[in-house]
Amino acid sequence: MGPHCGSVPLDFELPPLPLMASTPDISQVLLPIGGLVGREIDLDAFLQTLMDRIAVTMQADRGTLWLLDPARGELFSRAAHLPEVSQIRVKVGQGVAGYVAEHGEPVNMPDARGESRFFADIDRLTGYRTTTMLAVPLRDTGGTIYGVLQVLNRRGGGRFTDDDVERLMAIAVQVSHALQSTSLYQELQRAKDQPQAPVGYFFNRIIGESEPLKVIYRLIQKAAPTDATVLLRGESGCGKELFARAVHVNGPRRDKPFVKVDCAALPASLIENELFGHEKGAFTGADHRVPGKFEAADGGTVFIDEIGELPLPVQGKLLRVLQDREFERVGGTQTIKVDVRIVAATNRDLVKMVSEGKFREDLYYRIKVVELVLPPLRERGGEDIERLTRHFIAASAKRHRLPLPRLSGVALDRLKRYRWPGNVRELENCIESAVVLCEGEILEEHLPLPKVVSAAPAPVESGETVTEIGTGELLPLAEVEKRHILRVLDSVKGNRTAASKVLQIGRNTLGRKLKEYGIADEG
Repeated sequence: MGPHCGSVPLDFELPPLPLMASTPDISQVLLPIGGLVGREIDLDAFLQTLMDRIAVTMQADRGTLWLLDPARGELFSRAAHLPEVSQIRVKVGQGVAGYVAEHGEPVNMPDARGESRFFADIDRLTGYRTTTMLAVPLRDTGGTIYGVLQVLNRRGGGRFTDDDVERLMAIAVQVSHALQSTSLYQELQRAKDQPQAPVGYFFNRIIGESEPLKVIYRLIQKAAPTDATVLLRGESGCGKELFARAVHVNGPRRDKPFVKVDCAALPASLIENELFGHEKGAFTGADHRVPGKFEAADGGTVFIDEIGELPLPVQGKLLRVLQDREFERVGGTQTIKVDVRIVAATNRDLVKMVSEGKFREDLYYRIKVVELVLPPLRERGGEDIERLTRHFIAASAKRHRLPLPRLSGVALDRLKRYRWPGNVRELENCIESAVVLCEGEILEEHLPLPKVVSAAPAPVESGETVTEIGTGELLPLAEVEKRHILRVLDSVKGNRTAASKVLQIGRNTLGRKLKEYGIADEG
């Protein structure tokens, strides 16, 4: 599932896991953890805590949670005691975990020496010595295997018993129940339905694992556990509210309100009333007291979206809240104390606004304690665009009760080449339109994007790159070849024999090139 985020300190206590000679009441062991899933805490911390507890319960030295990547037919370690490497992958059928995933039955390996199913390469890679191992399948509610739960080296030098097998199988049921409530499981299901797509990465409902996003994930994980004010900057449509929620749910206020105020959606005359509330008689029609957003969010987080639209008089009142956590309602004299965290967002250049006298300099420095600059979609790369596209295809098809359509290679290529001035929001709307209008397959013609007009009769070579027709985009020759092959393949509806004739290359050559592009063989 790609690189993991680091752990975030979590402010909860779990009961110690009992060590018992017979099978314990597993529900008492794991339900306190499973109950945390819906609170959107950091998945990595959740899974690592889970594996720590399982290892203690099973009296094992190490534990591994393997999940199935259907695109590659592999298992990958999603949470594990693997200080030596970041991740391990094995083919389905390879090693003990691969055997369990393929056959769906537990394996209790009392001695690694001479065991044909033991995959010794992992020990050689890590330098760890496996002596005993127990692995059981993870099944969803429909009985389908989507992972393996494995423990290594029973402490004290003993072997895992039949009771241990029953115990780990019971734990696996509870683990599977918990995992099926997470976005991680939803992504695995999406990958199973669309095996041609890469398995993506979710961070608190944010999809993507490009390098710019991983930088933001790390900063959020550092800032979230504190009460520091956070300023999110980025273009419209890049998901600032999702990142604001990630700050909230990974912090100590996660069980308190998350209240949003959109300054761009309100008339300037109403923003102060929206934030701070008003007293009875404050203005015509104010026939009773109305609390504002800050009072509603007491103990939690106020998300001020488009803070650059905040009128100057209200900026002064907000500065007081940031400094002293107090204010008066509109038309009131009583000072109200609140305990809130503030996360703000803007697509405006606040530094320029400060120089123009449109934004208070003292407020600017108060809100940019932690500043996160969110990358636009065009800077996140083609893989993130593909992950988001396939996620939106599945979501739109479900929302409109339509069959899940196929995405043509040419359409995907067009999506990756487009600049996306409206960012993720524009991509989501584009895909929803295509899903509604297509007939089983999303073609380039179904994408509501500006038409590309050819600027030249053929690509123009420039050193080791060529200029793509109609875009002016300089591309490596290999990329131009790939795009042309995919266009031809789409034009003949995937018939590789016909495509080979058009391209005037052998069918085996075409198959080899498609394999290089990550397109599976037919059949």
